[in-house]
Amino acid sequence: MNDDTRSLVRSTALRLFRERGYAATTMRAIAHEAGVSTGNAYYHFASKDHLVQELYLDVNREHVRRAQAVLASGGDLSSRLAGVLRAGLDSFAEYHAFGSEFIAVAIRPGSAASPFSADSSPARALSQDLFRELVDGAQPAVPSVLRDELPELLWLVQLGVTLFWVYDGSDGQRRTRVLVAGLAPLLGRLVRLTRLPVLRGAADDVLALVRAVKS
Repeated sequence: MNDDTRSLVRSTALRLFRERGYAATTMRAIAHEAGVSTGNAYYHFASKDHLVQELYLDVNREHVRRAQAVLASGGDLSSRLAGVLRAGLDSFAEYHAFGSEFIAVAIRPGSAASPFSADSSPARALSQDLFRELVDGAQPAVPSVLRDELPELLWLVQLGVTLFWVYDGSDGQRRTRVLVAGLAPLLGRLVRLTRLPVLRGAADDVLALVRAVKS
């Protein structure tokens, strides 16, 4: 019964987030719509931020599903990256009207909804695993010096693209799709250039900085 109630609260919250947005969806409203007490809703989810985590999980699962066709078709890093980023935009699309609310929640210090928080680790792992699959299957192969760290770097690129998308008021977020179309081949070229001895040192410096920031 507890699992059934948790699932009901979760599905109700995700529906209300889609219909009303984050700010207008209170824990009391979620409980009322689900037909449970507010205390029962809080028993299963400590805060609304934790329910946003469930939304992130759903969106990332949908992103992985949409991206599989792209990854199955092979291709070089640029084409795979462009396809995966477009699949992400398609997965996020229905939440665009409320995107700025979710960003405001995610950037709040200590928020469980931050993409970098411990609470976000399941959604983050799903996304980073997707980019790892992207990198591992690229042909020609990604230079070995970048292969381990590149999936996480591409995940950070996606976060940046998503932030741009949230504030993109063009029809159908056309400007974000233009950004993706130009950014993917640019990053692909930069990765290929790291094969050159003259740029290998710069690549090592970038990776060292990333590792230092993470430690």
